[in-house]
Amino acid sequence: MNQTLAVSYARCRAVTRAAHSSFPLAFRLLPPAKRRAMDALYAFMRVTDDLADEPGEPATKRAQLNAWRRSLVAALDGTYSHPVHPALHDTVRRYDIPPEYLLAVIDGVETDLEPVRFATREELLKYCFCVASVVGLACIRVWGLRPGATWEEAEKPARDAGYAFQLTNILRDLGEDLARGRVYLPQEEWEKFNCPPESWRDPTRQDSFREMMLEQARTAAFNYRRAEYLYADLSPDGCAVFRVMSGFYKALLDEIVKSGFDVFTSRVRVPRWRKLLILLSAWPARWGWYDRDPGELDA
Repeated sequence: MNQTLAVSYARCRAVTRAAHSSFPLAFRLLPPAKRRAMDALYAFMRVTDDLADEPGEPATKRAQLNAWRRSLVAALDGTYSHPVHPALHDTVRRYDIPPEYLLAVIDGVETDLEPVRFATREELLKYCFCVASVVGLACIRVWGLRPGATWEEAEKPARDAGYAFQLTNILRDLGEDLARGRVYLPQEEWEKFNCPPESWRDPTRQDSFREMMLEQARTAAFNYRRAEYLYADLSPDGCAVFRVMSGFYKALLDEIVKSGFDVFTSRVRVPRWRKLLILLSAWPARWGWYDRDPGELDA
């Protein structure tokens, strides 16, 4: 590895550590080369998110994202303008990651520059694909598949996982997003329960709110179940790291439900002891000891 590339991977690792996310714990289950690749992907996602979330006018941030998009295309052609670019380019080449996955992430975060309102579930699914499912599709390229599995087989459960993860995030951040003019739950969903966003904090409307949230939680849980088919395709490395990442998100969904869907007074979190148990439970998968058959799905 040349010095430029080594410095870039080190920078990506620093970005990953500075984010204080739980995911770097999962990366430790991977061998060094794959761990570095995950650092590069995570750093790219982090920089992209920060461009959209930092203070500033939407027009200015849109221009920054457009410049970031152009610089990504140039980086994948060998012209680097950001410290993460060499490592990202190396990762994309080494693991044959389709560039459109990374471009879709930029498209997805650009959606958040203006107040968000989705009318239908299909609009939400499209958004979730860009900000979450494509991340999973890129990750499984790094994690690798078992012998005989194909990327086409793995794509559907990876998309389901991204949807489940992002829907869980949406439920946790409902109050924060509402304050910022973002309503990710589709209009057709909250109209079904006669529960418009302006009523979500109303103490007299909490029964309707909880019924709506419970249905969203059930939808997320069903997609977690469908995502388990990914275990049949992933390498032992991939099974282990996916078990941790999926476990963290499923635990977060459990905590949201346990709170009675109180997502307005405080930020729902997963206790550290539970994260540790999830991390420890992944080691058997790392050694290949994991049931790859999720069984039949409930209707």
